[in-house]
Order: sequence, then structure tokens, then C-alpha cells
Amino acid sequence: MTIRDILASKKVSLSFEIFPSKQPNDFTKVFQTAEDLVSLHPDFMSVTYGAGGTTRVNTVEIASHIQNLQVPSLAHLTCVGSSEEDLLNTIQSMKSHGIENVLALRGDLPKDLDNATIPGFSHASDLTALLKKHGFCVGGACYPEGHPESSNREVDIDNLKYKVDAGVDFLTTQMFFDNDMFYSFLYRLQSAGIRVPVLAGIMPITSPNQISRIIELSDAFIPKELLAMCDRFKDSPDALRQAGIAYASQQIIDLVSNGVRGIHIYTMNKPSIARAIMHNIDCIFDACNGVVRE
Repeated sequence: MTIRDILASKKVSLSFEIFPSKQPNDFTKVFQTAEDLVSLHPDFMSVTYGAGGTTRVNTVEIASHIQNLQVPSLAHLTCVGSSEEDLLNTIQSMKSHGIENVLALRGDLPKDLDNATIPGFSHASDLTALLKKHGFCVGGACYPEGHPESSNREVDIDNLKYKVDAGVDFLTTQMFFDNDMFYSFLYRLQSAGIRVPVLAGIMPITSPNQISRIIELSDAFIPKELLAMCDRFKDSPDALRQAGIAYASQQIIDLVSNGVRGIHIYTMNKPSIARAIMHNIDCIFDACNGVVRE
């Protein structure tokens, strides 16, 4: 089933993201993680893609395994540094595994960009057009605070519109921790004529190292209340875990209460964290979707 159809049929959707092992053909642990997360009844699950395509085969295998568990999967695919032949081989592999949904990404720029970039496939919009040509439902990434490489937010929105115009069916945001920034982002999208569904990306903070890592990778804005929480409980792992789950849960409740129709949880391959969040929000999602529990 395509994610486009899922989003059209659900009042509020819920999805999880997992990542493959860095070891080639190492599926045991991530398969178990996927099975644990499937038991929480997500609408679909997303499988990331290693830098430079290092986990390409694993991504396809895991996405296929998820679909065998009767849950639609979303396989990530990057294009920078890949030839058309490489991409077509991966596309054929996805098709042979019954994968219908792909998240089109540029990928991290190699250090030697001139030699690594293949003309025609240096942007996610280029990959989107290729995927649409082969019949996939295509998702795109977006950044509520602006892409780190964009000179300003207006340029970032313009670049995002290129992807949407190329055929992106829905967007998933980078993690964010301030909902007001997300609401402002949605307003800018609407003003630019971008009307595709936008899934809000939520990452629960459950360890002090996550904050520094997130700032290093994406320079995300960290609200003072979240910083205070991490500082207060940095020496108590259980307390920080509980507080992080509560913070993420409250973010989700606020988003859903304000009409956001898609929540995407970055699970970091920790089903216990996802399960604890679901314990806090499952009845809310049921109520939004008209599900009555006996």
C-alpha cells in the first residue's frame, strides 16, 4: 500500500523510523527491532540509508521484511555520488522486493564533490523525477528550521518547492523540539503553494549525549526547558529517560491537538522508548481516528 493512500485515508497517521546495522548482512537484531515496533501498529515504517549508500542492500532487505510483517515500508535512497546505472539497479531491487514507497534524498556531500557528483543526480528533485517515472510513491525530507546549507529560509522553501514540483507525494521533517517553529514552517509552506502532507519528525531525548550529537549534526534549536531537563537529570539515566519520553509525548499531543495529521517517530532502534510513548498517546490516536476500544 502506498503511503500516499495511507495519508489520504487516515485522520492522523503514526510511523516509526529504524536504521540498518553498519555490518553487511547483519539483520538479526534489526529484524527483531522491526518486529517489536510492528507490534505497536504503526501505519508504516521507514528504513534509513547509510552515508554513501553503505547500507543499501540492508535497507532493501529490512524494508522487505517489514512488508512481510504486513506493514508498509518506506525505503530511503540517496543519489549524490551515484550513477544512473547504480540507481536503476537499486530501483529494480526495490521493485523485486515489492517496495512501493521511497524517501528520495540527496545524501551527504562527499568531500571530493567534483569527482563524486554525477550530472543530473546531484539533487533530491532529480531522484524524485526518476522514482516517479518508475511508479513509486515518493517522500521528501524538509527542515522546519531551514536546511543547514541554505543561505536563508526563503531559498530553502524555493528548493523544497522544486522537490514537490518534481513529484514528491509527502514530506517528513527533520527532528525538531519547538512546535512553534514547526507551525511557522507550515505557514511558510502554505504561502509558497506547497500543499502535500507534512509529517512531523519527533525524536525522544533519553541520554545527554543525544543533545550534543543533534547540535553537531543538524544545529537544531534546543528549547531552554529541554536543556534544563537534560542538565537536571544528566546523572540519572532512568529519570532522563522518563523525562524525555514525557517531553516527546507532550510534543505529539500538542501537534495532534493543533491539527497535525502525521507523526513520525525517530525510534533510534529502541522499541522500549517507542512503546512508552505509545502508552501515553495511543488513546489519543484512537480518538482522532474514530477507533473505539472495547
